[in-house]
Amino acid sequence: MCCLWLWEVQRAKCRNVQISQRPRGVPQMGEAGQEDPKEMGRQDVLPSQNSSDDDVNNSVTLSSCAESDGMGKFRNTYINEHAQIYVNPTQFYVSAVTCEMCGTKGTTETFFSRSKRFCSVSCSRSYSSNSKKSSIIARLQGRPPTRKSSHKLSLKSQTEASHSKVNEQHQESRAFGQDATLAGFDWGNYLEKSGLLAAPVSCFRHVPLCAQWDDIYVRLKVEVLNTHTALPSKVYWIATVVQLAGYMALLRYEGFEDDDSHDLWCNLGTADVHPIGWCAVNSKLLVPPQEVHQHIKDWKSYLMERLVGAHALPVDFHVKMADSLRCPFRQGVRVEVVDRSQVSRTRLAVVDTVVGGRLRLLYEDGGLGPSGEVLSDFWCHMQSPLLHPVGWSERVGHSIKETDTSVNMSSHPAFRKVLQNSVPDQFKKLRTVYMGDTFFEEGMKLEAIDPLNLGNICVASVRKVLLEGYIMVGIDGVEIGDGSDWFCYHASSHAILPVGYCENNNIPLTLPPGYDHATFIWTKYLEETGTVAAPRRLFNTDDVGHGFTSGMKLEAVDLMEPRLVCVATVRRCVGRLLLLHFDGWEPEFDQWVDCQSPEIYPVGWCEITGYQLQPPIGPEPPQGQERSHISKKAKPFMGKRRSKALEATVVMAIPASSLAIALFSMCRASRPGNSLNAPLGN
Repeated sequence: MCCLWLWEVQRAKCRNVQISQRPRGVPQMGEAGQEDPKEMGRQDVLPSQNSSDDDVNNSVTLSSCAESDGMGKFRNTYINEHAQIYVNPTQFYVSAVTCEMCGTKGTTETFFSRSKRFCSVSCSRSYSSNSKKSSIIARLQGRPPTRKSSHKLSLKSQTEASHSKVNEQHQESRAFGQDATLAGFDWGNYLEKSGLLAAPVSCFRHVPLCAQWDDIYVRLKVEVLNTHTALPSKVYWIATVVQLAGYMALLRYEGFEDDDSHDLWCNLGTADVHPIGWCAVNSKLLVPPQEVHQHIKDWKSYLMERLVGAHALPVDFHVKMADSLRCPFRQGVRVEVVDRSQVSRTRLAVVDTVVGGRLRLLYEDGGLGPSGEVLSDFWCHMQSPLLHPVGWSERVGHSIKETDTSVNMSSHPAFRKVLQNSVPDQFKKLRTVYMGDTFFEEGMKLEAIDPLNLGNICVASVRKVLLEGYIMVGIDGVEIGDGSDWFCYHASSHAILPVGYCENNNIPLTLPPGYDHATFIWTKYLEETGTVAAPRRLFNTDDVGHGFTSGMKLEAVDLMEPRLVCVATVRRCVGRLLLLHFDGWEPEFDQWVDCQSPEIYPVGWCEITGYQLQPPIGPEPPQGQERSHISKKAKPFMGKRRSKALEATVVMAIPASSLAIALFSMCRASRPGNSLNAPLGN
């Protein structure tokens, strides 16, 4: 240590700097050779006057701190109000290091940068460039950087990578949610502009909390993010549900009474809406909006009065929401799915991505592009009738494409993680049908939704009868002849209809070429073709009382481009059939779907699951910014001095802990396993 101090003295002399004979910056040795922690890292600093090489005093010029960056001694320093400089004592030690880029060996004093990981600026920049390049390549290939890269991750990089991986796994279902938010589509404002209602969540049997949604109703109390405040941190306030639209709710902050000018739309399934008492449990502040906090003096008494006898969001609401979003499929599971290039056959595929129960499937021989991108994929819901377990085609007698083994897909992460074949228990069970002497027969006539033009219901024929209640159907007059355009339907499918269904329900029937609507009669057509109509009792035309009405808004998959979920409107309801119109598009793009189709969702479903919602195009109501959305963050307070308005708001802030006993005594949220109905009285 003495040698080190003498070396520092010589360096200081060369720079016209004076250092005490044992400055407090040099640690004092204890009895056992330990450094005195009280003295470690501290050194008095005063301006030097009449300094000389022979007269060594207890001062160091402040300029030496600025000039000594090349020495590395004062690199981690700061000067306090008493003119004392604090340094990192580890900087006094010299150790051997190795450049992480080129392998050159040296000491900490000769190496570049604070971390002493590189011998020069060029090595540091080269390492950074390679790290970025490796990260980009890894992300394109769908894998994290590995230790086999040309460089080693530092301890800091490894820590950041591990935290990033944990965050990615924790927010996997929200990957698209940020994109959906950035898209800026405001469902609340759109509904107000159009003047239409949204379909209730209870109409969709396959979505989260469908069975319990009838217990979510107007006048429920929630704790929600307060967007009417200038505070830099998040604060909350109590609000009342005044309108429901799918998963979306129009909320009114307590204190505004009958004033709806500050109402805001938010999604009840997101993390910014909480049950009563959440702030108390999590030590969050309840702060009234700026516009009303001066009108009521005693907010605590006001809240207690307003909450007595009210109903609140259940405490296990978000837990049940998360449980209902669980999916039995995961990346690497093999399935059979319809071949989008030839609808009459299936094809082996592997699950790549799962978002809210929707699966992105990669065909096993779809091929990869020059940059590793997938050339052929298919999106569908896990309950889609187009999806089957491995072995289904062989079991029922359906055509399946033989996998081209010459196509190598092993470089894609989904194929490196092939875990198992799917099993029937992972799929929705279809309605059991009796295949006796009076089942569908080849040549029978019926009406069917055209699988290649879902807005048309056409004259069709049974072309082949498969096992387990499946049939192959072809559209009359437009068939290719080799059966490549036949489509497989189950006997319980909504897409096949009895003869005369369109006429009875005033639906235009698409006829074979050469026939006219004015003269077409089914009985005559059957005589001309020498065929018979399929018995009416074989079809699934039961009216299930779905609850949909014309004009209701929802989110629906464009089945001709199934990766897209779009803003849609129920145009017609015919029995269990719904005619969907995609907002902003021409009527010729409308599609017929079943009321229990897994490809239709309530308003707000995309935001909850993180799926990208496609907004309307064309002359639709403008998306204004009259009302702020709950996802918008409050503007941070700017400036050095706190404004008077801000001070008043802080004074009115109510620590949630002070209301905890009162709120929980009035609001008994339901426990897990109970109904979502949560009465707030005794």
